[in-house]
Amino acid sequence: MSPDNLEKLRIASEQKRRPRGPIWLILGSIALVLVVIGYFAVPRASDSIRKGMKSGGGPSGIQEATPKGVPANTPNAAGSSGSTGTNRVVEATAKGDGETYVLRTSGYIVARERIEVSPRFMGLVTWIGIRKGDSVTNGQVVVRLDDSEYRARLAEVEGQLSVARVAEERARIDLDRTRELFDEKVESQQMLDNARLALESARAQIRQLEGSRRVILTYLEWCVIRSPVNGVVLEKLAEANELVTPQNFGGSRGPSTSLLAVADLEDLQVEIDVNEQELARIALGQKCRVSPEAYPDRFYDGVVAEIAPEASRQKGTLQLKVQILRPDKYLTPELSAKVDFLPQKPATP
Repeated sequence: MSPDNLEKLRIASEQKRRPRGPIWLILGSIALVLVVIGYFAVPRASDSIRKGMKSGGGPSGIQEATPKGVPANTPNAAGSSGSTGTNRVVEATAKGDGETYVLRTSGYIVARERIEVSPRFMGLVTWIGIRKGDSVTNGQVVVRLDDSEYRARLAEVEGQLSVARVAEERARIDLDRTRELFDEKVESQQMLDNARLALESARAQIRQLEGSRRVILTYLEWCVIRSPVNGVVLEKLAEANELVTPQNFGGSRGPSTSLLAVADLEDLQVEIDVNEQELARIALGQKCRVSPEAYPDRFYDGVVAEIAPEASRQKGTLQLKVQILRPDKYLTPELSAKVDFLPQKPATP
């Protein structure tokens, strides 16, 4: 090969140098990534806050704040760890008059006595004179049942009584006549005894019929159903021309077993399920403050009237009832209410 051709194949020295710009760009990117990793790897105080937001508090992952007016180190300030439902245990200032409470929980307003009026026998409702929400008094007639069958039986028994009284009179006359003949030595002792037994049998027949008459009168009285208490009709469970019975024969299409439900709305309680961990804060007769959820600005005095003798193993709760003192029209059964249990005064020596 000639020297001219070799000269053409030679690469110039300025063309042998590689460009260094892309290399510095790659090195700079790697350094930036390392700085970011180092920033997040270094532990900081704020990491505990983020960790608490992920794992603490309630189901939403947000820690429950300390109630207003309660020191942060107060026990159970954010609720008892064993509490269920909506129960909350705090020591704070109750709204209203500045009185403190040792336990706050919620329950449902119930009538102390809810009475469902049922018939004593199967019958047909001919008249029902109440509606839901009506006020009734003790002894007021609220329902009438069909009594035509029992009136017919009464007429039959009264006719039999008339016949029995005639037979009694005849037996008495026969006994008097037989006694006279016996005194005159005309009739024997046996005839006198038979006459006396015939009179006793007639009188026994009258007593039997009079008992049957009283039974029928009782059924006639039961056909007129009266309110057993002063109160308000909570439910109307039957209608006119409907068959009712005191016993359920099964199925959803059978006769009604109750006519109406009545309760005294001046005798109300709050039914509460309390966690077993908080029972030490509660005592029978302890004063409470009740506030219905529907009217949070209204407060009622109450007292612990009943503590169940047996707890629920499944729920870990015990049921108690708080008697509401001086209830008014704002309190309705089955509405929810908050109850503040007030501190008990120490016993004086």
